[in-house]
Amino acid sequence: MPLDRSKAPEFVVPADFELPAPHILALSGGRRLYFIPTPGLDVVKLEVLGKSQRLSLPLEKSLVPSFTLQMLTEGTQAFSEAELSEFFDFHATEVHPLITYSHEGMSLLTTKKHFGEVMPVFASLFEQASFPDESLEKRKIQRKLSIKFEREKSSSRASSLFRKALFGENHPYGQEITEAHVDQVDRSDLLAYYQDRLWTGTEFFLCGNLDEAELAQTAALLDTFPLQPSTDSIDLPPAVGSPMILEDRADALQSSIRMGGWSIPKSHPDFLALSVFNTILGGYFGSRLIKNIREDKGHTYGISSSLAEIGDLNYWVIGADVQKSQRDLVVGEIYKEIQQLATESVHPDELEVVRNYLIGQMLSRFSSSFDLMDRFRAVHHSGLDFEFYRQKMDFLRDFTAEDILRVGQKYFSQPPYTEVLVG
Repeated sequence: MPLDRSKAPEFVVPADFELPAPHILALSGGRRLYFIPTPGLDVVKLEVLGKSQRLSLPLEKSLVPSFTLQMLTEGTQAFSEAELSEFFDFHATEVHPLITYSHEGMSLLTTKKHFGEVMPVFASLFEQASFPDESLEKRKIQRKLSIKFEREKSSSRASSLFRKALFGENHPYGQEITEAHVDQVDRSDLLAYYQDRLWTGTEFFLCGNLDEAELAQTAALLDTFPLQPSTDSIDLPPAVGSPMILEDRADALQSSIRMGGWSIPKSHPDFLALSVFNTILGGYFGSRLIKNIREDKGHTYGISSSLAEIGDLNYWVIGADVQKSQRDLVVGEIYKEIQQLATESVHPDELEVVRNYLIGQMLSRFSSSFDLMDRFRAVHHSGLDFEFYRQKMDFLRDFTAEDILRVGQKYFSQPPYTEVLVG
């Protein structure tokens, strides 16, 4: 039968959605190694992640963890910074720090051919880092320039002020980082954090074309990595934010908008419906905010809505850079689109477009073993497993306009929301 190229291929929703769980190897101290094989791909990716101890530090020392991690490749007892760089380059290896509000660690990406030779050097970063003073001073200068540059960018400034507005300036998640915080960092802080706080509750996430013997050998080496004893959970101060922050810039032609509020975690029964609501509102290029504010009115190149999390706290945020003269109009249009989506049923045609988009997007995120591990880690840190994705696929197949209307009425019925305008 000849192919009719005048018709788009029919979208077929997969009948099943099975994800192979990682192999789990138990290590000493209650640690675990999660392993996903990569048959036919001789690349090895290892991520070593522990629980961030940033919240155990005074607010003025908030930059100590990031400086500590960034300087692990600045030299060890056996290698200078230049020698480490040359070694990793020669062996086609990338080493990078990993840091979020919740976790901190290091990643390694190398070839299977070089994995055995690279691992002992990578392991030395965890116990033998030297933190040379001259390298620290260079990094402090660079960080100050970066802070100054980001503060001048209205979009970066708006994101920082949004967290301040949501959490409060005295909350660790709402704190503004300034050049003064850089001045508070010294070598003794890095050494203390490295020796006493880093590598708390460490876990290992490994992808590679490794056989059983190679995996066992790797696990034995990882078992020698340092481990700090788990600490008691840290009580955060209450979030005491402000409903609005306006930072007007007289000579600005553009304003950056951030608008949002509190949300729910992935484990909440309403999360999947809320994520679809967010997609329809501003989570993809065919969203209502895009159609209204970009396509119909031409006030922005892009506007988006997203669900975010910091530590155990969750929020949603809308972001856009718009013509300054139109920012009040845009804010009004955002409220209008939220209100309409929260009170009127979505048309079946729009519902099916979003359904197909979300299913296709979800399937594309599991195209490799590395993707599989990334998706596993994303839910693992929320106390979930791959069952979350199976439930998500089931929901995407069957959700209705009533599901979207219900979460809209439940979570978006009490405006105004937190607003930040910069520019």
